[in-house]
Amino acid sequence: MSQPTSRPTTATRVYLARLKGTAVFDPLGDQVGRVHDVVVVMRLKGAPRAVGLVVEVTGKRRVFVPLTRVTSIDAGAVITTGRLNIRRFEQRPTETLVVGELLDRQVTFRDDSGTATVKDVAMEQQRNRDWHVTKLFVRRAARGGLMGRRGEGLVVDIEDVTGLAVNPAHQGATALLATLEDLKPADLADVLHDLPDTRRLEVAAGLPDDRLADVLEELGEDDRVSIVSGLDVERAADVLEAMEPDDAADLVSELPDAKAAELLERMEPEDAKDVRRLLAYEHLTAGGLMTTEPVILPPEATIATALAHARRQDVTPALAAMLFIVRPPLETPTGRLLGVIHLQRALREPPHELIGAILDKDVEHLLPDDDIGKVTRLLATYNLTALPVVDEDRRLLGAVSVDDVLDNLLPDDWRGADEEITDQAMTRTAHG
Repeated sequence: MSQPTSRPTTATRVYLARLKGTAVFDPLGDQVGRVHDVVVVMRLKGAPRAVGLVVEVTGKRRVFVPLTRVTSIDAGAVITTGRLNIRRFEQRPTETLVVGELLDRQVTFRDDSGTATVKDVAMEQQRNRDWHVTKLFVRRAARGGLMGRRGEGLVVDIEDVTGLAVNPAHQGATALLATLEDLKPADLADVLHDLPDTRRLEVAAGLPDDRLADVLEELGEDDRVSIVSGLDVERAADVLEAMEPDDAADLVSELPDAKAAELLERMEPEDAKDVRRLLAYEHLTAGGLMTTEPVILPPEATIATALAHARRQDVTPALAAMLFIVRPPLETPTGRLLGVIHLQRALREPPHELIGAILDKDVEHLLPDDDIGKVTRLLATYNLTALPVVDEDRRLLGAVSVDDVLDNLLPDDWRGADEEITDQAMTRTAHG
């Protein structure tokens, strides 16, 4: 086969050696840096998983951008959600750099037809929006026969060769992590809960930041405090930044004061600001339950733009069902809340239609001090999955979703219980 072209061969396949040097832009079109490398995680079974980009920004600083914050990849441009963690990238033991470590690596064909040198690596986006390394462009080494002439280039499936992954020094943790790779965060949380303390921390330390953040959001208080307290401060701060702000605030509130203060100081200022703002509210109030990062758009955006934001991997299904339309600024606290767009309604409209034309201006809203009882009643009465939280000037502060409410209504030990939900949840609702 011929060498891959400089553009992806499909809309979801990207050759990574060609990606190096590509400009990285924020949603407004401003360049924030250039791609330096791509980070992948090797697995004992299944294709390696690409988890993020190493981006070189101003001052030659290299930072990590998770692929969950990348909305578009092409040979000419990488578009991000606009939020970059400017902390310097530090490679972890479970991570491999494609350009720095995989290119020019020698691999062996499983059919015993010889060896080859890796010249490029391709990743493809899966149905669940994860990126997996699926193809290699290699040059075959010299061997006898016409079919084995020196320099022959071909594209092969990742399963057709061995030797891409170096034998890991931390094989114990790597082996266990490989068996847990496909578990949903809630199921992985159950597994971690049952592990001995030392093993739990070892496995948690080997998870990518986004993955560990998702798992911590599902764990009970004791387990997640133990894990965060066992991580080094820089890593713990990175994981808190990857969590939903309301979950991060809950976790920080459970830590000793000195530890909480240290982590907030190490977090990116904008992320820490969101967490501090949420910590100011009582736990079982709309302010304490809300996330500060719902989907927020201006009224002049199109239906197509709204649907693209709803499809973002970092948006939960409950929050994706309702999009919040506001006057600038678009970061919470925003300008005045104009109304909401229901996802189901947006799906029935032409993509070019402006969202301002289909606003629901009568949606119920919450004030930050409203208690969980009122939140629950409004969600149930109007069959909603989320509600806006506004201040006295109707500026959007955040949104409370039904999953946040359920987490606080269920019994503390609900994960380990086989029986149906008891009266504890109902009692909390009645007295909320």
